[in-house]
Amino acid sequence: MEEPDVRRAIEAGRATASAAGLRADDAVVVHNSDRIAMRMLPCDVLARVAPAAHRVESEFEVEVARRLAAVDGPVAELDPRVEPRVHVRDGFAISLWTYYEPSGSEIAPVDYAEALSQVHAALRQVDLVAPRFTDRVAGALSALGEREQTPALCEPDRELLLGSLSGLNDGDGKEQLLHGEPHPGNLLDTRRGPLFIDLATCCRGPIEFDLAHAPEDVAAHYPGVDDALVHRCRVLNWAMFTTWRFRRDDQFPDRDRWRREGLDNVRAALERSGRD
Repeated sequence: MEEPDVRRAIEAGRATASAAGLRADDAVVVHNSDRIAMRMLPCDVLARVAPAAHRVESEFEVEVARRLAAVDGPVAELDPRVEPRVHVRDGFAISLWTYYEPSGSEIAPVDYAEALSQVHAALRQVDLVAPRFTDRVAGALSALGEREQTPALCEPDRELLLGSLSGLNDGDGKEQLLHGEPHPGNLLDTRRGPLFIDLATCCRGPIEFDLAHAPEDVAAHYPGVDDALVHRCRVLNWAMFTTWRFRRDDQFPDRDRWRREGLDNVRAALERSGRD
């Protein structure tokens, strides 16, 4: 979010916590992208605040969290002191979560793979209607095809992204419910062990789609993986990420840098995929 929206989001989060009977004298932003996550004190709650236009996504995330917590999935949980729902205030959709103090240590690849395997096992126990990963691909293709949505893209880079989004065939890999974006920023090392956050991206697809978001050496510790499919998914994921950064209304911080790095990562992933 841009700075004026961040300030409004902070006030909406604090007001929501106060209305729920929690004391929120101070707020510290711990993450800012298309929505913000902030730690509120002294109640020690993590508020996730998104524009109200994303209310459906926020409600979906809350439902995924509730169901995974019921089967002991390794995910961050909603704050137990507050009704588990999305609150709408001042143009924002707000959910309140347990805050986990980060350990500061890096999660080893074998532990990362174990946490991902555990969340996949928990997701197999959940009966939940979720979009396929191909719906996300279709959205990116639409943004590339409608030039008014992505006006800053030059034609060679547009063609690069269009080609990269066509690298998977429908039916590649056995499908199940996935986290959707289990990259390192969405895995916290806590006293309970590694816990996944940001569950709004839950979708159906092959496990390789999730593994492609993790560091490259994680897949080596996950049993039964199609390595070639992981590499093709990594191309796909970087192409989608980069396409979102070129959308006219994208609010990802420092998006010009991420546009450049995204294109570089697409090319690097294509080169790696071509070698395997």
